[in-house]
Amino acid sequence: MSRSERFEGGRVEIIFLGTSGSMPTSIRSLPSVVIRREGRVFMFDCGEGTQRQLATAKIGFNREMAVLISHMHGDHVLGLPGMIQSMALLGRSKPLKVFGPKGLKGYLKAIDTYVPYASNFDVNVCEVRDGIVVDDPEFRIEAVWVDHSGPCLAYSFTEKPRPGKFNPKAAARVKVPEGPLWRELQMGRAVTVGGRVVKPEKIVGPPRPGKKIVYSGDTKPCPSILRLSKGADVVIFDSTFDESRTDKAKSYGHSTSKQAAVIARKAGVKKLYLTHVSAIYDEEAINDLLKQARKIFPRTYLATDLLRIEV
Repeated sequence: MSRSERFEGGRVEIIFLGTSGSMPTSIRSLPSVVIRREGRVFMFDCGEGTQRQLATAKIGFNREMAVLISHMHGDHVLGLPGMIQSMALLGRSKPLKVFGPKGLKGYLKAIDTYVPYASNFDVNVCEVRDGIVVDDPEFRIEAVWVDHSGPCLAYSFTEKPRPGKFNPKAAARVKVPEGPLWRELQMGRAVTVGGRVVKPEKIVGPPRPGKKIVYSGDTKPCPSILRLSKGADVVIFDSTFDESRTDKAKSYGHSTSKQAAVIARKAGVKKLYLTHVSAIYDEEAINDLLKQARKIFPRTYLATDLLRIEV
């Protein structure tokens, strides 16, 4: 890979660690999804067994990481103490940032009081509301309240606009040597070569929108998740039940796969991944959820444990 190709922006990968809802099954763990970008890890929810899935996926326990919890139901948060303990046993040294709704601090404090982490790294817990949770020079993470049986957040991970596509041939024509000057141009800064000023617009295309990924948490269809999902490259959505259990989904604060597909279609997303599937379905029945969704939104896919996709 040439230097110019490395300038094009961060590689973004989604890894599904757990895709079941409420209870694990023989082939599906409890909810946890990782976004990995240029060595940094962002974990959305941390159900029981996440530490094992993290090891199986070979993600690493000492990476720079932030954990974002959607809500304080056990299947989304009970894996967090065990993962922290495993990180400590493996000698983690980097701080761990944990974001989530009210109650998260008290929960982790209670666990640490009676089952001490014995950690040699800082666990920084931040209870959040809606709005921007992380504002990095290269991306932002936003939270919105959604409609579940208790306070629950959905999150979006959005890269900020990326530099335009670099044209190596154009750089060669104006005799800009490969190396640091190429990066300066890619970053939108003019360079001087042999007494000449070379402006970036001669070499680099217009800025490009960053990638956007949305994680729904548990939710019924609601205006906030529709707004958050607008124009996303990937939406990962609560699809606990099939269409025949629409009333049950509503009473429990969940969505059907068909309802997830309607949100995806209205929001104009590129791809929809169904997750948080109820343990009442065997794999054959789960395929029926996929078929129901694809009638509404053809670019729907079924998330499975340890599935990796590049955005």
